[in-house]
Amino acid sequence: MSGVYNNDVPGAGAFSLRQLQPGEIGRVRELCIRGSMRRRLQDIGLVRDTCVKCLGRSPGGDPSAYLIRGAVIALRAEDSAGILLAVE
Repeated sequence: MSGVYNNDVPGAGAFSLRQLQPGEIGRVRELCIRGSMRRRLQDIGLVRDTCVKCLGRSPGGDPSAYLIRGAVIALRAEDSAGILLAVE
């Protein structure tokens, strides 16, 4: 992602996991998802400061594949939109 990001100010320079393009890497800043999906994401290792790499998108564009702590995980755009990242 191009641009200037200030990772010291909450919300400044943050973008959603959904915006990460194939080959790009980001670091988790915040989960804006509630309920059971939040718990599932935490269980697979999506917690603050975790590095995430977008590996690709399905032919239809949804879901996308991400490398998270050594595992390839597919997430729907609806779920990945609630995961805020900082540029890596």
